[in-house]
Amino acid sequence: MAYDETTFRRKSDDQTGDPAAYRANTFAAQDERRRTEQVDEFGGDTTGDVMRRSAAADEGGRDRLGIHLGWEVVLLVGAAVLGVLLWRVDADSFRRPALDVLLVTGASIGLLTMGAALSLRAGVPNLALGPIALAASLQYAEQGDQGLLKAAVPALVVAAAGAAAIALLILVLHVPGWAATLAAGLGVVVFDQLRGAPVAVQGEWDPTALAFFLFGGFALLSVVGGALGTVPPLRRWVGSMRPIGDPARRRGPAVVVPVLVALVLSSVFAVAAGILRAAVATTPIAPGTGLEWSGIAIGLAMLAGASAYGRRGGIFGTLLAVIGLTLFLDYARRNSLNISNFAIAACVLGVGLIITRLVETFGRPLPPSSDNWNAAPTATAGTWSPALPDTWSPAPNSARTERWDDGPWGSSR
Repeated sequence: MAYDETTFRRKSDDQTGDPAAYRANTFAAQDERRRTEQVDEFGGDTTGDVMRRSAAADEGGRDRLGIHLGWEVVLLVGAAVLGVLLWRVDADSFRRPALDVLLVTGASIGLLTMGAALSLRAGVPNLALGPIALAASLQYAEQGDQGLLKAAVPALVVAAAGAAAIALLILVLHVPGWAATLAAGLGVVVFDQLRGAPVAVQGEWDPTALAFFLFGGFALLSVVGGALGTVPPLRRWVGSMRPIGDPARRRGPAVVVPVLVALVLSSVFAVAAGILRAAVATTPIAPGTGLEWSGIAIGLAMLAGASAYGRRGGIFGTLLAVIGLTLFLDYARRNSLNISNFAIAACVLGVGLIITRLVETFGRPLPPSSDNWNAAPTATAGTWSPALPDTWSPAPNSARTERWDDGPWGSSR
């Protein structure tokens, strides 16, 4: 048979169309398309498949609470130390009426911090909390003589409506929450600075008569909210705005309710905190920016264990952090330590950033072990090893039963 015959040429052409080679090329093309999609989704990272598996495990697993509980023990010890220091300076600080003022102050700071923690968990940190609280204090100082309801209701309505508008802006344009709330906070600062001089408090409502109820209500809301945040489905729903992969990608309709509720509630908490602060003030309310209290609230929430990236948080951290700061502020006042609120905000935020890194590192779910391709088989887990045995030797070739001369083309045919 000559090599240029038709049969030979047909067989040679068929070799290039081997089905196995075709399937291999098809699988290679699919892998290439998948890799392209991963690069597009994860911003040019060729390890997108690993990131996707890690994100899926992080979304579906249960966060580890050990880091939160351990840090909350540290916060408890710190609050106890500050309490002892304050008691040694002035034991009357823990007796009424000074104790009532201390509790109301703690409730005011606690409402701000709780609003910050809620907005952080929802992935939309509300940087307008401080200006909103200052605006509520000025509103109560000016209108308090008309009664608590007439002074508080307009501030609550305006704050809730403004927060809803900012939430819609964030959802429609899908812009970062911190940027949108900062813009809103700067707008509120303009309102706060319209007063040329401090405003004397006109109201007569005294919240110290309800001091235990006010602080107890804050403590109950804080602990219950933290406990509910440990439930995986609820935690994922509240923190659904948390970015995964490309942060500019829209998260879908699931984020509408958490973002709206978080911003509205945090703004309402800020109004209540500002009114409590003005009601126990012994000096006129001075106009300013209020941004230092935004820094203190966000920093305390992060210090308490709420992640700056959203979703994750502790149980008792907010309550303990608020107690510690309240005791420290009273200790500084009684010792005439003129510490700027901006300095306190900077320090609290700095420590809070470290706590966020610890929470994100040690609080995420453990990665699944089923992806370890080099793991030992379960049936021979005790004796299996990935290395070749030292005594391995190739099996001897089996003797062929047919020889060339004995075959159908042999000489005997």
